[in-house]
Amino acid sequence: MSLGERLLNLRKDKRLSQEEVADKLNVTRQTISKWETDQSMPDFDKIAPLCKLYNITPNELFGEANEKEKTKNEYNKDANSIAMRRKAKGIAVSILVYFIAIVWIMISIPTIDMDPIIATSIFLLICAVATAIIVYVSMIYKKEKTKVESKEDKLKHQISEIVAVIITIIYLTISFITMAWHLTWIIWIIYGLFNRILNLIFMLRSNNNEK
Repeated sequence: MSLGERLLNLRKDKRLSQEEVADKLNVTRQTISKWETDQSMPDFDKIAPLCKLYNITPNELFGEANEKEKTKNEYNKDANSIAMRRKAKGIAVSILVYFIAIVWIMISIPTIDMDPIIATSIFLLICAVATAIIVYVSMIYKKEKTKVESKEDKLKHQISEIVAVIITIIYLTISFITMAWHLTWIIWIIYGLFNRILNLIFMLRSNNNEK
């Protein structure tokens, strides 16, 4: 933030007009305007009155405020990075739980000879837990969007849409050939897993770019 921008913000915070500031400092309104647009700098003898008027120190006027803003931005960046790492871990755990659900439904009925209704109920319960983890980490750990991130999101959505079309074709083809509609819906679980893995990859990539 430049000195002019800082002076402009300070004046607005005090809810003063350029004319009012000019009267208090015994200068013209045009002079205040030039200060605030960085066309000129305040004379040395106006520094103390400016600081008194805005209730700040010379250090805050010329640099300390900027350093505080920089420190705040760095803190926000670190907090964002931590949040994204935690979100990535949460998504990784949910992916593992989804895999457990798939393994369960594959072995529970043919291998363990469990009742299909009970096996399916347990399968859906495990999927619900995985979904709950995803929803939780998505709500808790958020990140502000930037132009770069928006481009990455656009690429991610395009990849997801292309895969969705391919998965739909595969699902319909296999289902009509085998007529095993009660089993082929698992393909959509695999598609959901792919989306979670895709999100995880982009999230880790974003964290690496920040470092």
